[in-house]
Amino acid sequence: MFQVMLQMALLIIAGIAWQRFAPDHISATSHRRALTDLVFYILLPALVIDVLWLAPLDADTFSIQLTAITRLATAAGLMWLSLQIFNRFKPLSGAQQGALMLAATFPNATYLGLPVTSEVLGDWAQEMVLKFDLFACTPILLSVGMLMAQAYGKAELCSNPLRELLRVPPLWALLVACVLNLAHVPQPEMLGHALHTLAGGVVPLMLIALGMSIRWDTFRFALLPKLLPVCLIGLLIAPLTAMLVAEALGLGGHTLTAITLLSAMPTMVFGVIICERYHLDGALYAAAVFSTTLLSMFTLPVWFQFLSH
Repeated sequence: MFQVMLQMALLIIAGIAWQRFAPDHISATSHRRALTDLVFYILLPALVIDVLWLAPLDADTFSIQLTAITRLATAAGLMWLSLQIFNRFKPLSGAQQGALMLAATFPNATYLGLPVTSEVLGDWAQEMVLKFDLFACTPILLSVGMLMAQAYGKAELCSNPLRELLRVPPLWALLVACVLNLAHVPQPEMLGHALHTLAGGVVPLMLIALGMSIRWDTFRFALLPKLLPVCLIGLLIAPLTAMLVAEALGLGGHTLTAITLLSAMPTMVFGVIICERYHLDGALYAAAVFSTTLLSMFTLPVWFQFLSH
């Protein structure tokens, strides 16, 4: 596991270096957006269709979905309680509270979870990642998460959660894959090969894009008291709760390992965009992404070692 995390770190570092030393004819932000758009609009939908077209949609799928929802609810509830305690001693602004709520609630299940679990457990884990994220995390982020950001933020224009969901290509790919799956439509060999080839670019490009998205310059030691609950909840408490729920629902073996590791992923990067849209504290959120991602390089191997025994 440590060697896998080191490999992941090298690709993330490559993204950080590219962000710093990218050619001047295009801004670093444009480079990052082009890369993430390629993954988001083409490669990731191809992976979704490739994997879920032939994957079993059974009772375990519902168990994975319920485990993911429990993980999100636990993290959100504990972070809300932490904020109530924190505000008694040093009140936080609504923008700060909203950023911390998002940072603690939503893990980076796809952009980091997909490469980590695929490398550690094998390509079969991609099915677990997509079910965990697309059946629970992403829909909740773009509905409840958006409403949460609106409540804490100061944006004048409020988004319609349903409209946001309809603008997510991987969710459309999920719908197509489920229809083909449930209709028992056979996958043509040539189409399957094309989808598999496109899907092969997801993992490395995701890690490079993650490195390009991390804003290490936003971290300040003065932020540690605010970030500590996010790290403890997201990397330790919420995944422990998810593991217990998954066991209670009958999930075990490598499936339990995959779901627990996904629950222990650091803060998702996409939340930075939500913070910008709803005028939340983007710098604080970016610092949470940096700190949890750095700590996860140590906590994820510990989780994997624990689950292996």
